[in-house]
Order: sequence, then structure tokens, then C-alpha cells
Amino acid sequence: QVQLVESGGGLVQAGGSLRLSCAASGLTFSSYSVAWFRQAPGKEREFVAGVSRRGGTPAYGDSVKERFTISRDNAKNSMYLQMNSLKAEDTAVYYCALDRAGSTWTASGMNYWGKGTLVTVSS
Repeated sequence: QVQLVESGGGLVQAGGSLRLSCAASGLTFSSYSVAWFRQAPGKEREFVAGVSRRGGTPAYGDSVKERFTISRDNAKNSMYLQMNSLKAEDTAVYYCALDRAGSTWTASGMNYWGKGTLVTVSS
């Protein structure tokens, strides 16, 4: 079966850095656009970053641009999110997601989701 497992979440102070990982199995990882979303309590799920299966310039949500970097390693069936200059507003559950249809970067367009990993940024 398809599995996406996030790791790397935890507690970090504002201004610090954290690197999230997502390991995929049960599918052809290179055939999918990949993305990170996040959701804070009481808020809608928000697009964070994404990169298509064919490459190109990664896309970022306005709130994380120039601070976060998405990458993927198809040989390892993994994707990553490097988060720098973290702010309290970044506190959320972070989810990795895959989309076979194309890079629309909408939550409703994603085909598969991980269970999420919690990132807590203390101010």
C-alpha cells in the first residue's frame, strides 16, 4: 500500500532551523509532483512548498518564501523541507503530499497524504 511517513518535527526556538523528511513507499515516487502543506489549529490547510516531477522552479507559499526550501531525492523516494528563520507563526502540523495529476498546489488536488509531523516554534 501507499505510505508517506514524515519525520523531523519537534520543538525549536524562533529564529532556528529544522529539516523535515518524508519517505514514500508503494508507488513510483518520481511520477508525482510533491508538496508540503501545514495546518495550525483553527486554520485551513495551507500550501507551503511544492516541486513538480519534471523539475522546474519550486513553488512556495508567500508566508515561507525565502525561508523554506523544498527538495526531493527520487532515488531515495524521499522529499525534504528545510526550514530556516522559523517564526512562532510557523507552528503547525506539517504534511507531505503527492499529486499525480500535476502541480496545482491545492490540498484538494493531492492524491496521497502523510499523517503529519508537529513543528512547534517557541517565541
